[in-house]
Amino acid sequence: MAQALSDDLRLRVLKASAAGMSARQAAARFGVGISTAIRWIARAKEGEATSRPQGWKRPSALDAHEAFVVELIEERKDVTLDEMVERLSVERQVSISRSALGAWLRGHGWTFKKRPHMHWSKTGRMS
Repeated sequence: MAQALSDDLRLRVLKASAAGMSARQAAARFGVGISTAIRWIARAKEGEATSRPQGWKRPSALDAHEAFVVELIEERKDVTLDEMVERLSVERQVSISRSALGAWLRGHGWTFKKRPHMHWSKTGRMS
């Protein structure tokens, strides 16, 4: 994937265009593509002088049900992903896989470790 060009370069192209240089001349002078310079100048005329954010965060089906998922966790701390998937399906009609639910939870800062890490040479209670 191509890397974004700096806003500094964009501003230099826009200043050259404002000083009377054509888009093609500014593109050649600063080493950017002609279509890129034309697009930057057109967007600047519309009031958009800085770059747009790159990428696109695809929304999850669970985003609308975040409060319900948090309620499930608060209700029972040791709820399993399978149980959560089942309740989402039955109570909210949300069809989602267990791995997608786990990834969504990790993305929102929810992690669960069953017991603290213990050194291999130590023995302790297992339950």
